[in-house]
Amino acid sequence: MKLYKLTLVFLLMSLIVFPQKRGVTLDDIYRVKGISSPESSPSGDLLLFTVNTPNMKEGKTKSNIYTMKVDGSDLSEIEFGEEKANSPFWGKDDNTIFFMRNIDGFPQLFEFDLNGKTTKQITSFYGGISSPVFSDDYSFLIFSAEVYPDCGADQECNKVNSDGSSDGPIQAYLADELLYRHWDFNIEGKYTHTFLFDIKKNEYTDLTPGKYHTPIFMLGGGIGFAISPEGNEIALVSNREKDQASTTNADIWTYSIQNQTLKNITGANKAWDGTPIYSPNGKYLAYRKQLVPGFEADKFRIALLNRETGESKIITESFDNWVNDFIWSHDSKSIYFSGDVKGYTPIYKYDIEKSTTEKISEDLVHGGYSLSRDGKKLFYNKRAMHLPVEIYSFDIESRVEKKLTTFNEALVNEINFIPAEQMWIKGSNNKPVHVFLVKPHNFEPSKKYPLVINVHGGPQSQWMDAFRGDAQLYSGYGYVVAFPNPHGSTGYGQEYTDAISGDWGGKVYEDVLVVIDELAKLPFIDEERIGAMGWSYGGYMMNWLQAKSPNKFKCFVSMMGLYNLESFYGTTEELWFPEWDLKGTPWNSDLYKKFSPSNFVENFSTPTLVISGEKDFRVSFNQSLEYFTALQKKGIDSRLIIFKNDGHWPSNIKSMPLYYNSHLEWFHKYLGGEKAPYDSELMVRNKAY
Repeated sequence: MKLYKLTLVFLLMSLIVFPQKRGVTLDDIYRVKGISSPESSPSGDLLLFTVNTPNMKEGKTKSNIYTMKVDGSDLSEIEFGEEKANSPFWGKDDNTIFFMRNIDGFPQLFEFDLNGKTTKQITSFYGGISSPVFSDDYSFLIFSAEVYPDCGADQECNKVNSDGSSDGPIQAYLADELLYRHWDFNIEGKYTHTFLFDIKKNEYTDLTPGKYHTPIFMLGGGIGFAISPEGNEIALVSNREKDQASTTNADIWTYSIQNQTLKNITGANKAWDGTPIYSPNGKYLAYRKQLVPGFEADKFRIALLNRETGESKIITESFDNWVNDFIWSHDSKSIYFSGDVKGYTPIYKYDIEKSTTEKISEDLVHGGYSLSRDGKKLFYNKRAMHLPVEIYSFDIESRVEKKLTTFNEALVNEINFIPAEQMWIKGSNNKPVHVFLVKPHNFEPSKKYPLVINVHGGPQSQWMDAFRGDAQLYSGYGYVVAFPNPHGSTGYGQEYTDAISGDWGGKVYEDVLVVIDELAKLPFIDEERIGAMGWSYGGYMMNWLQAKSPNKFKCFVSMMGLYNLESFYGTTEELWFPEWDLKGTPWNSDLYKKFSPSNFVENFSTPTLVISGEKDFRVSFNQSLEYFTALQKKGIDSRLIIFKNDGHWPSNIKSMPLYYNSHLEWFHKYLGGEKAPYDSELMVRNKAY
């Protein structure tokens, strides 16, 4: 009888038709919601976070701020009125939230009472503020702001100097020293200073006057200042070297509120120091540091300064990968940190008393985390290659993870997001190269599919098992997509990361070719339909493959890529990077000529899509113009797309739809995947949708 019932159950289940998930489209990528890292409330009962909902066709993103209980229940959206609110954080209790809002075009700090639903403006600083941090007693706060060095906290002076500068008859830049621009903005005579705002007195004080950026905007990482628990000292990050464009020597300075003096506490280290965080009991100041001057990709370590003895020591030297971020336990007995490890960012715990480190989380990719008030749980936002971000809790003792939100669940149930498979392929010097491989929607092993290999930028960075629009989009349009972590990548030991410096066109190039050859042996890969794409250094590698092995590929997509290394040096802003990675300047290092694709134009033959941003100050769009000119003069099919208002990375909501669509058009033309959903020429004219 039991066997009969069981058979009947299986028979009925076989008759149920489960809805088949469909493949990803370009529009779907812009249905994925972004979720910020959650922050635990003062009582420990609530979490605070932001959800961003994009609208591709309007080119806008809507931000909503939520609270919920730490078990995921009682989800509640906070209504701040018609004006936008962003960057929320908890105040002194569970009824108080601070947030940022633009007033007359400048970001200011506001306080919101959850009970009374009332809003109060806290700051009114001309030009706006960034990264506000309160003292423990909430009597004052510190923040950063861009000001003219001769003006400092004098707001009228800053206003007078700014008025008319953007719309007057003369529109020009003036510079007397290097690092006059950065990423996608011009410095224009202003410097980032750290200010103290006495709330009761309504008084602003410039803590870091002069022609220095404090905190630094380059090589930052985390907020560049912190207030000691007792409220009498502030830790700041500043680089006071003369040649700002060629040095990574940021230092941590302490400011005595009583004496109004600054002291450099890491001056002995000529490499980078930053991300200061005081322990809750005030005994220690922890911070991240590097040891190699001028090398931005040296290993990031955690150092611990005993404020009583003045002794400083590195506590993560045995961890042979980068430390990305860290937080203190509330009892000051432990530090939690995460790092790049083989395509993931797992979380570790360092015990101060025992001087021991243990890995406490699974291999995961997160975007930030916080600790529960009782110290028993971590809260983080997590994602995987096939799973958009959601918020989770993690019980530290039991190692049990619980999913708390479902903002993207309906989309996951509707669309076939493909998980990444992992491979290890023996590359240059017989070192294994880690590869994430995403197969196409409705994959059939007996079929042959075109392959796209995506080389990451950095070059000292890593592909991770994290949700990516390009991975899912291209698989949805019929491509196998490979994400290799060649020499120079982080997460595989610092020696592996160091291997690219001075060898730009060497081991990485060899790794990419070996990965292509091995993947082409897979029965479902069509070796006659292989394309490659890359951004920044990845774009450089596309141009280098064009110079050295053009016949292995049907097409390239080169995005924000380096082409002429000699002219690159003269137009990039962070000169310490090429001076380290290419071992000098163009006039004293032969590597600029040796590894420059521009010196091998005679070998070019492969159709290429070239993409850049007109406000890219890292890799000037002139690099793409030079490359496109060479391709055109060689008679090679090529297309150039320049984003007028973007820098080294296109705006996600406004420009990325064209970015993705142009890729799909190019791949369809040369690799034969499915047709792109829109006409890129119409998108450029804003007529496609």
